[in-house]
This record gives sequence, structure tokens and C-alpha cells, in this order.
Amino acid sequence: MAIEHLRTWKIGDVEVTRLVEVHAWEDDISMLLPEATPATVQAYPWLLPHHATPDGRMIISFQCFVMRTATRRIMLDTCIGNDRQREFPVFTNMQTSFLGDLAHAGFHPEDIDTVLCTHLHFDHVGWNTRRVDGRWVPTFPHARYLFGRREFEHWQMLEATHGYHDLAHMSDAIRPVVEAGLVDLIEPEHRICPELSLLPTPGHTPGHVSICIESRGQRAIITGDMMHNPIQFERPGDLARFDMDRQQAAATRQAFVDRVANQPILVIGSHFSEPTGGYVVRDAAGCRLHTPAEHTGEKP
Repeated sequence: MAIEHLRTWKIGDVEVTRLVEVHAWEDDISMLLPEATPATVQAYPWLLPHHATPDGRMIISFQCFVMRTATRRIMLDTCIGNDRQREFPVFTNMQTSFLGDLAHAGFHPEDIDTVLCTHLHFDHVGWNTRRVDGRWVPTFPHARYLFGRREFEHWQMLEATHGYHDLAHMSDAIRPVVEAGLVDLIEPEHRICPELSLLPTPGHTPGHVSICIESRGQRAIITGDMMHNPIQFERPGDLARFDMDRQQAAATRQAFVDRVANQPILVIGSHFSEPTGGYVVRDAAGCRLHTPAEHTGEKP
């Protein structure tokens, strides 16, 4: 992660800043959509250059968001984290500048009053904790950590039954904050503060939620892992590899596209690479994410 990848949006009185841990990671589209090919990606030229490569590979990022309201300092998801042992080598023993970038954005760990995890996959909970003198301790000691009740109970079941292929994050990123007494289990319709509420978006995981922001008549939604790449606006019904309930996730994506298409709602994709946010336009040509030129630095 690096300071040059910080990006901030203003939604009314709410400030949202993106912190990037892995920038513009390229992979075969079949990693996300098992039935897709490079030609599938190339059929949507609007994905270039930010979300796909000319040879049909997808581009995603691993990132999180810190939000400032008049009264609250909220961390949404916490990326992958340093010093972890993970299933994929690219995410193992990472050493990033997360805390330095957080400080550059104007926040220190002690400032954060709320940590909300959209779901409990390893790349959304890592910086819940940090390693200090050989122990995993809460990164944000003054925060309440909000986990969906259904989500947390599901992961507890997976851990008890060894029902998932990579559970290391339960011991280094989840259990330490639970044992510290910092966790509140919440329901899918929970409202964090007057400007921020949850949108249930199940399928990727059973208790997955997205985040709705509304302030001074402006609206935005941060997706979480309901989507990973904007090609899913064109193909919401395609079954995605990482979804625990693929049919439910596809239905959730379709309903979400119907909700936001041609509406003045800024959609911020938790894994969308730069510029990450835009408005969903659906017309005879298809359904795409449009980012106005003033938000990209590009000419119209």
C-alpha cells in the first residue's frame, strides 16, 4: 500500500477515504467467473484500462475504507494485515504501510471508534489485530468491532467442523478482539449512525452486508464482496467462484444492479481498482460503471 493510492470521496458531510493494500492485481477472469474466458472480458471495452487488461485479464485491488462523520470515525473492513500465514503466497508475510497510510489520511488507531466488517473473509479482517511482542492484539483499542451475528456464528461453525479451506484468520484476526471484549454482534439492518446503515447482501457469505451512506441528499453504497470486478454489472447472474452460496449471490447482485442502475447513487466497489467509484448506467448498450472525468483526472 502507498500514499499515492489514497483517494477520498465526500458524500454530503461524510468523508470516505480508501486505503489500498494490494493495488491493481491482475488475474485470469476464470479465477472470479469460472465459465468466463478472456474473450468474455474483451466484449466489454469500457472495462479498460482500470478494470481489465487488453488481453482479457481482470484487475482488482485489496483495500478498505475509513469514514469520518461529524461524530464518528469508522473503519470499514481491515484488509489482509502484516505477518500473516495465508493460503496464497501473495498474501503471506506481507509488510505494508497500512498504519502509516492511515496516519497520512488523518487517523491514528486510537481515533477509530467503530470497526465494521462486511463479512469475515481473511482479506476483510486482517488489521483487526497487529502483532506486538509475539501476540495478536487489537489494532483499534478504543473501537467496538461490529460483526454480523449470522456471519460470526457461521464462521464459528466452519471453524468447529473444519468446514473451510483457510481458517487461520480466525485465530489471529477474529478471536483476539472477541477475547478482548470489543465485539458487538449486530443484525443485518443495523444503523451505525444517522448517515450510515447496512444493506443485507447475502450470498458471498451468509451474513454479508454492504454499506449505505446518505447525507445532505447524497447517496453512496460500498459493496463489500457482493461484487469483485465491474464486469459483474454486465453479468450479475454469472456464478462467481468465491461465493459460498452462488445462486443466492447472483440473485443479490441482480437485485442490486436493478436498485442502483441510472440512479444518483455513487457505487464504491470494495475490490474495484482505481478509480473504484462511479455511477451505474444501464441502456441499450448494456450496464456499465461510469466514473465522471472529474473523478479520474481524465478528459471527458
